[in-house]
Amino acid sequence: MGHVQRPRAPGSRGPLPLPREEAAPVHHDQLLTVAEAGDYLGTGERFVRRLIAQRRITYVKLGKYVRLQRSTLDDFIEAGRVASEG
Repeated sequence: MGHVQRPRAPGSRGPLPLPREEAAPVHHDQLLTVAEAGDYLGTGERFVRRLIAQRRITYVKLGKYVRLQRSTLDDFIEAGRVASEG
């Protein structure tokens, strides 16, 4: 394909700029790798793999790949929250 130029605006010196593509929205519930999940939790990859092996956390299998939803990790964090006594 050739270069696309927009027509000139009346009274202007050059073509109209092409509209910028909007950045893809960040989805709160994106799928994370095991390593990314470990970073998100502030733990190592090994801890996340143990949670998966013990079925203590829900995960998604995409073929041979394991992914975790960010919302699942947030739920795991919330379930471990201990209220203060003060």
